[in-house]
Amino acid sequence: MSAFQKETVLSVRHWTDSLFSFTATRDPGFRFLNGQFAMIGLEVEGKPLMRAYSMASANHEEALEFFSIKVQDGPLTSRLQKIREGDIILVGRKATGTLITGNLIPGKRLLLLSTGTGLAPFASLIKDPDVYENYETIVLAHGCRQVSELAYGEHLVNGLRNHEFFGPLIRDKLVYYPTVTREPFKNRGRITDLIASNQLFDDIGQSGLDIETDRIMLCGSPAMLEELPAMFAARGFVEGNHSQPGHFVIEKAFVER
Repeated sequence: MSAFQKETVLSVRHWTDSLFSFTATRDPGFRFLNGQFAMIGLEVEGKPLMRAYSMASANHEEALEFFSIKVQDGPLTSRLQKIREGDIILVGRKATGTLITGNLIPGKRLLLLSTGTGLAPFASLIKDPDVYENYETIVLAHGCRQVSELAYGEHLVNGLRNHEFFGPLIRDKLVYYPTVTREPFKNRGRITDLIASNQLFDDIGQSGLDIETDRIMLCGSPAMLEELPAMFAARGFVEGNHSQPGHFVIEKAFVER
C-alpha cells in the first residue's frame, strides 16, 4: 500500500444514473501537471483495486476532483459509485499522462476534444491560467449520447464563466461546444463527423483545421481515438509525446470499467 496515499472523500455528486463526480482531500506532497492522471481506487479485501483516473481538478486547487462513469458490474466502478462523504479512497503517489501542453508545438488555437468522462482532463486544463496565456482560443468540445450527460460539463463551464478570476480571463477565449448523438439538441452528431464536415467550426464561427495554428488534445471513446488521429495524420498533423512535441496528443487511460 506504500505506493498509495489514503484520502478522505469530501463530496459526491450523481449527475445521471451513469455518471458521477467526487472530491477528496489532497496530500500536500502530491504534485501533478494539469491534464495528467493517477491511479485511484479502493481497498478491497485488504488489497488495492485501482484504475487510471484523470484529475478533473487543477493543480492549484487544494482538493482533488474526479469524474467517473458507473459500470454496474465493473470491478472498481461498481463499488466506487457507492462512496459517500467521509469514506477513504486510495490515490497513487505518481501522476503521469500525455495531455500536457508541453507535449504540443506552440500554436494559436487549442482544440480539446472529448467524449463522455474523457472530459475530465480538460476540466483540469481549462482552469489553468497558463493555457490562456499560451493560446488565443481554446475550444472545448464534449460529445455525449444524451443531453443529461452534458450536465457536468455545463456546470463546470458556467462556474468558470462566473468565477471572479477566471470569468474575465476566459470570456473571449474559451468556446464550449457540447454535442449529442441520440436526442434533439442545438448541436447534433459525433465529434469526428462534425470536424470532418467542418460543421463544428461553422457552428462556432471559426475557420477550419489549420496545421499552422491548431493544436489538439483527445480523450474519449476508442472509436474517436482511432478515427480522429487517422484524419489528422492524413492532413500532416504529427502526434506528440514526452520526447517529441507534436500537433496533437492522445490519452487512452480513462475509466471505462
